[in-house]
Amino acid sequence: MIDFEFNTALLIEHAAKLGIAFALALPLGWNRERSQRSAGLRTFPIVALASCGFVLVARDAMPGSPDALSRVIEGIITGIGFVGGGAIVRSGDRVRGTATAASIWATGAIGISVALRRYEVGVLVALVTFACLCAMPLVKNVVGDNGDDHSRANE
Repeated sequence: MIDFEFNTALLIEHAAKLGIAFALALPLGWNRERSQRSAGLRTFPIVALASCGFVLVARDAMPGSPDALSRVIEGIITGIGFVGGGAIVRSGDRVRGTATAASIWATGAIGISVALRRYEVGVLVALVTFACLCAMPLVKNVVGDNGDDHSRANE
């Protein structure tokens, strides 16, 4: 027999957190999509949603076990690093996708932060990451190439 307990209040709380994580990641995905990167409007919100979901499940399934929760978070960080690595493409001496990979990693931090009720961290990570994605290409164009591969200026 399956023990099933439906908790409406918990469902609403989790839905709200998952929605917040999704919403905070959406502008990052939009930026990458607009720049025609390998990851975009689908990837970023899903990474935030999944990161948040993993932490919510771990927190609720293993209450009072910070070691277990830290192992789950460590797994998320490692797994997202693997996903982000897939966004990095090297062609000869050119490397593209590092900003997308780093943004995917930051998106995981957004999901984790929201799940742990550290909304201020999630919002700040989202804002600073979005600002970097929008402003840094402009700064790099003003500063100039400085010997770096120009293709990276628009990563």
